[in-house]
Amino acid sequence: METRYNHKEIESKWLKNWDEQKDFKPASDANPAAKEQEHFSIVIPPPNVTGALHLGHALNNTIQDILIRYNRKLGKNTLWIPGTDHAGIATQAVVEKRLHQDEKKTRHDLGREELVKRIWKWKDEYEARITSQLKLLGSSCDWDRRRFTLDPVCAKAVRYAFFNLFKKGLIYRGKRLVNWDTHLHTAVADDEIYHETVKGHFWTFKYPLADGSGYIPVATTRPETILGDTAVAVHPEDERYKKFIGKTLLVPFVNREIPVIADAILVDREFGTGSVKVTPAHDPNDYATGLRHNLPMLNILNEDGSLNENAGEFKGLKGEKARAAVVEGLEKSGLLLKVEDHEMQVGKSDRSKTIIEPYLSDQWFVKMDKLAERAMQAVENGEVKFTPARYAKNYLNWLGEKRDWCISRQLWWGHQIPIWHVENSQLSTLNSQLKTHFASRSDIHYYKAEDGSWLVCSLEKDLREDEIEGLKLIRDPDVLDTWFSSALWPHSTMGWPEQTDLLNTFYPTSVLVTARDIISLWVARMVIFSQENLGKIPFDNVYINPTILDGLGRRMSKSLGNGVDPLDIIEKYGADALRFVMCSMCTENQEARLPVKKEKLEDGREINVSEKFEIGRNFGNKLWNAARFLSSYIVESGELRIESFAKLEDKWVLSRLNTVVRQIRTAFENYRFSEYAAVIYHFVWDDLCSRYLEIKKGDISKESSSLLSHSLYTVLDLLHPIMPFITEELNSILFPNSQRVILRRWPKADENLINAEIEKQFEDVFAIVEAVRSVRGRYSIAPTQKIATVVRTSANLETCKNIIVDLSGLSSFEFGENLNKPAFSANAVIPGGELFIPLEGILDKEKEIARLKKEIEKAVSFAVSLEKKLSNENFVKNAPATVLDGERQKLATQKDIMEKSKIALRELEK
Repeated sequence: METRYNHKEIESKWLKNWDEQKDFKPASDANPAAKEQEHFSIVIPPPNVTGALHLGHALNNTIQDILIRYNRKLGKNTLWIPGTDHAGIATQAVVEKRLHQDEKKTRHDLGREELVKRIWKWKDEYEARITSQLKLLGSSCDWDRRRFTLDPVCAKAVRYAFFNLFKKGLIYRGKRLVNWDTHLHTAVADDEIYHETVKGHFWTFKYPLADGSGYIPVATTRPETILGDTAVAVHPEDERYKKFIGKTLLVPFVNREIPVIADAILVDREFGTGSVKVTPAHDPNDYATGLRHNLPMLNILNEDGSLNENAGEFKGLKGEKARAAVVEGLEKSGLLLKVEDHEMQVGKSDRSKTIIEPYLSDQWFVKMDKLAERAMQAVENGEVKFTPARYAKNYLNWLGEKRDWCISRQLWWGHQIPIWHVENSQLSTLNSQLKTHFASRSDIHYYKAEDGSWLVCSLEKDLREDEIEGLKLIRDPDVLDTWFSSALWPHSTMGWPEQTDLLNTFYPTSVLVTARDIISLWVARMVIFSQENLGKIPFDNVYINPTILDGLGRRMSKSLGNGVDPLDIIEKYGADALRFVMCSMCTENQEARLPVKKEKLEDGREINVSEKFEIGRNFGNKLWNAARFLSSYIVESGELRIESFAKLEDKWVLSRLNTVVRQIRTAFENYRFSEYAAVIYHFVWDDLCSRYLEIKKGDISKESSSLLSHSLYTVLDLLHPIMPFITEELNSILFPNSQRVILRRWPKADENLINAEIEKQFEDVFAIVEAVRSVRGRYSIAPTQKIATVVRTSANLETCKNIIVDLSGLSSFEFGENLNKPAFSANAVIPGGELFIPLEGILDKEKEIARLKKEIEKAVSFAVSLEKKLSNENFVKNAPATVLDGERQKLATQKDIMEKSKIALRELEK
């Protein structure tokens, strides 16, 4: 064996091997009879083609691959479908940004066809990069079944799903208030908005009565929207304003009359002036009020956020300029009463980072009431289970609102809505004309919209403009919300609406691994569409993986630009190390902070690295070195040929091995991935390499060789889902005649070999050994110096006495329940007792006291300087996260030195 584990060569070797052997394919591809086996299937949460993957994606895909490899080894017929998402608004936004940066052009300069060509080119580049990243991570997807949400297979599914909902009357077109991105000129979802606290003002002004008899004081944070007011609301029981209810006011600047209305829902009479201006076309609460009172909906904005002709003299002004001009006008006309400072929450588009405007526009919607109710029942009755379970609440709360879903986007990149508008002045004859032309067409459906226009939906075929003689059919220019096609992903990737073998064999899928922030955007909608299209749920389980944060505590994301390329980590530490740490981070905490720093390679390239991945690399090296040491003792079959073992340590390690097999199985069944990583790490590093081999040292008998071979063979199986590369390589070296690990069956725990009593006994042994070593370190006693030890305990340590003496380097060992503490001795607490080490003849008491006091004084001084630095706000604010972490670690070390030295000092001064 090579002296060092070369991850680059070994990863390349096994990626090629797995691919050539078609190991990632379902068993049923080569053997149709395997269709009858239990299946395990996953569809990848398709990464957006907006850019390369970051460590958040690496964690998500590591967990999926761990599950696939584990279930493959259980003998299940496994399928993992990879793919990417066109990510309509996100991808178009980044390409438009690049277009402006490089060429100073907008999408309108290029036109729809040319811009879409540019985006396809972008997609091809980043899809290839994403695929490469996933492969290098070790993702065992069926790459021949890769899908893209805009490919022909997925596009067909989208058309069928849309047509079915349209035909059932669940899709409709109407003028509604939406969140409007004034930069991208499109509607966006509530979930695609983030909020920032900004400093603003409350402007209180006079709203004059139309008869000139007075005014009502009204306060607003958005004075520019006065121009769109269609009422002023007061509380029906407010004595100040009762007399004004039913009267009319004049809108400043445009002199339009509007009513004073009574509304107890909108108005809080204790807040502000107790009166509220109502702008139904530009505020969600006002919109609801407008519907209750049948108020006009007056739009005062253009698509770019500038004021339109309804704003009179302020037409063309935008944002802060419009606001300032209206305030100035109020002041000049004597209507402004006062201005107060006010902090408020402002919604911004997650894609363009511009302020969102509530905007009244014609959009397409899905009716959600019945669809949402059915999807809620799937979780409430346990068909779909969430892990951690608390996330089911997020799902149910969102669906419980049953808000209709706006599915149209005013973009060019995406699935264009398969609707044709009928343009003709003779609307009275249209129904009969459409009926005559499409009488025998089951693939066509049409209906009359809210505004009186006729809309035609085609299932598969794109209709011509002159499809019907005498009529003109115009294709709706909007595209579907990205989440519409994403919601079909579990079954569209398997060929729906066709009844394919894949659907029959692998649907529903087994588990969805995803992030908490898209439970409403994606998870809920997948359940809705699967129930609607196939009459069943899309997956049995939903595992919500943790979110990776950067050193500043921010979520790693493409949009923030703080994502770390997994290939940087793989370059430095190897894919197995990356995967191991990712798995370890999957705790109940659900947030994992990962500070990184830049490092320059020999070839001049700069990559991101993090010390956290040293854990994974060190673990791989530990396993490699242990295998090198044991290679000459290995029994090639890896089978346990000896049925009984005489030595206690052999029985112990065999019991531990089978306990670990059982514990890992339980961890998998409950999606406890960090527990899985910790259990196998502890067994390999501590039990096998450190403890068992230390007990055996150079005395490895035939029995021990068999046991060690079997243990290593089993460890390679148990560790393979997390660290597939090193396990395959070691298996090929140590057990060259065995089956490759990827295909080998998962180990089963032999309950007859598990002995809880022996395991407990050895826990006591190693606790004593660690305590002795701790005392040696505390008093700087050399490991070679023999020392006496006394343990006060009720445990019977006679059978393990020789192991304790040997591992601890003892001259004598005494234990018992009623033993007294020897004079001038160190002590340490151990489980179920206390340990004493006489120091007479080993230490000069006075010199040791003086040394410890000096050590404490030095540590205190250093700690004070560190605390002073860390209490400096400027230092904490400006220092890189890695520097801060380093200083905090230094402080923790000094405090640890102080604590241990004080304990030792107290012992000596007794």
